[in-house]
Amino acid sequence: MKQRLTYLCLSILLIICYTTQAQKITKPRFRVIAIAEIGGGHARFDTAAKIWLNKLAIDSNFTIDYITDTKPITKAFLRKYQLFIQLDYPPYPWSDTAQMAFENYIKKGKGGWIGFHHPTLLGVFDGYPMWQWYSQFMGGIEFKNNIPGGTSALLTVEDKDHPIMKGLPASFTTKDEWYIYNQSPRGNVHVLASINEETYDPQKNVKMGDHPVIWTNEHVKARNIYIAMGHFPSLFQDENYTTLVRNAIFWAVKK
Repeated sequence: MKQRLTYLCLSILLIICYTTQAQKITKPRFRVIAIAEIGGGHARFDTAAKIWLNKLAIDSNFTIDYITDTKPITKAFLRKYQLFIQLDYPPYPWSDTAQMAFENYIKKGKGGWIGFHHPTLLGVFDGYPMWQWYSQFMGGIEFKNNIPGGTSALLTVEDKDHPIMKGLPASFTTKDEWYIYNQSPRGNVHVLASINEETYDPQKNVKMGDHPVIWTNEHVKARNIYIAMGHFPSLFQDENYTTLVRNAIFWAVKK
């Protein structure tokens, strides 16, 4: 009887140990929330991005959820996530509740943030006022123009020692529907890379001079990265781009 009891106790202990270890192995490293519109001009980019992100999440043991508007965003909602990815969503049709929750998340460093392309579409659009805090977060800029159809340009890494630039060449060619602002954000943000407008191919007359395309705002607690390239799905076939995105995710999620 004693032997059976001892055997039973040992079996239960082994099951508990195994279950605990399995939970440690399968528990996600972190949770990500990504926002992307339904349809629109960036729908093909969103589709390619989700395929790539979902595979990275499986391979790297993190979870990623998607929302299509800002209605779910509250302080309580954002507490569940260690990284906010603005995959494809402009900075204007946000409710007051969502704006306040997002500002709190960024200013207090509740999690990291990565924004692709759309976040610098700043101004008065579709009856929505300028979100002044967000404009400052993006370097005090206002959207003025873009290049429909896109053009390729030579991108130059300005801070090769920053972790998100690890494994990238000093310069490489990339393509997007580049945004033009009322002024360069440089001086208000830490610029990591810029493009040379003289290398546009095909040539375009839509230029702003000093043209940063990757930067981080070091005046807030949250680790944050803005990446201007986010229009064409072919970007996820470019090893330089996927290296940049992968680096950005794992850097931004760290506190």
